[in-house]
Amino acid sequence: MAGSRSPFKNPLLKGFDERLPVLRAVHYSMTSHAYPKNLNYWWNFGSIAGIMLVVMILTGLFLAMHYKPSVQEDTYGINQAFRSVEHIMRDVQGGMFLRYMHSVGASFFFIAVIFHMFRGMYYGSYKAPREVLWVLGCVILILMMGIAFLGYSLVWGVMSFAAAEVITQVFTAIPILGDDILLLLRGGEDVDDALLNRFFALHFLLPFVLAGVVILHILTLQTVGSNNPLGIDLKSKKDTVSFHPYYTFKDIFGLSLFFTIYLAVVAWAPERLAEAINNQPTDYNLPSHIVPEWYLLPFYAILKVFTWDLNIFGLVITGKQLGALAMAGSLGILFLLPWLDTSPVRSGRFRPVFKVFFWGFVLCCLILALVGAQTSGEAFFIPTPFGRVPLGFEGGNGFVWGSTQQWGVLFTGYYFAYFIVILPVLGLFEKPKQLPASISEPVLA
Repeated sequence: MAGSRSPFKNPLLKGFDERLPVLRAVHYSMTSHAYPKNLNYWWNFGSIAGIMLVVMILTGLFLAMHYKPSVQEDTYGINQAFRSVEHIMRDVQGGMFLRYMHSVGASFFFIAVIFHMFRGMYYGSYKAPREVLWVLGCVILILMMGIAFLGYSLVWGVMSFAAAEVITQVFTAIPILGDDILLLLRGGEDVDDALLNRFFALHFLLPFVLAGVVILHILTLQTVGSNNPLGIDLKSKKDTVSFHPYYTFKDIFGLSLFFTIYLAVVAWAPERLAEAINNQPTDYNLPSHIVPEWYLLPFYAILKVFTWDLNIFGLVITGKQLGALAMAGSLGILFLLPWLDTSPVRSGRFRPVFKVFFWGFVLCCLILALVGAQTSGEAFFIPTPFGRVPLGFEGGNGFVWGSTQQWGVLFTGYYFAYFIVILPVLGLFEKPKQLPASISEPVLA
């Protein structure tokens, strides 16, 4: 594009574009870049996630103007961080709506990204030549999780303090250096002002780092091109359309539906996805049952299900270390997905056996989320609109059959087996269906 002529006729736009060709790049992406003509509505969630990132950054900037990161207590025994959040809710004009747009927006941001990633996993969007695109997506997910945890802690309510205390303690699982890392992270022996100020600074900074990685993600997409539901390469111009107007209007429609639901939750059920106990200022005592935000629950479940020590030829790995390794591994293994899946076929549409294991993996993640939300020693249950459906019971001597911890171990095993065993082996033995010759063949047939 450096040597191409400006596409704009307006003298002002043309002059600006010739000196800084940003508009030219946007114009190229919207009109000249070829996109597969068969993209379905699952491809909407990428653009929706991008819009939600903008919403989160803007609402966060305005909230930061009124937030005070201090655990010092007033005469009523309420810390200033929690008090400043209440000030935003009660005294700042539009503050309640702004805060709920941010807190509910975090959930909807994760919803968009989760659908975006599962779509990529089903249709093989991580396979060559899109390995770097997938790796950048995994970096985005980890940054989002870190930012969400930091933001959750800033409220400094009962559950916020518990999250900060428990998650920072995870670093002590690192041999030799763990205690020093914990001291450096907290800025002292206790969870107090130093840690909260660190969390606030990082929570303000990291969204801009996230935005930078998102830009790299988009640039990589422009380079390697978008995947499609058939998972086959573009063969001719018949297989493609320009982004505008075909996908702009499609994305606007999907975005309108998504934002209608999002704003409805903000207006009428903003606390539905949150823990009510976090609306109380912390008393610096850990609650009996700690529950993070719903989008962190599967990984929290993997962290907490390991309650035993492992002895390997005299080398003792504690339960805390096993949990920390498993949680880190559950995220790290996502980076290896492009090389673990040995099938030459991208799309799950043509892989009948893969479909079964993929939906089993989706179910696995849902079960792990329920495990993360429930107490480990109790019988596991499935919540329904009609009440709890127990999947465990208490036997003799107080032993619980089908406890939350047992279900957690089972599905943690499936989570790792899906990547380490199922995908590598499945690609060697599965017989896929016949692929179409081109995208235009089934579309125009």
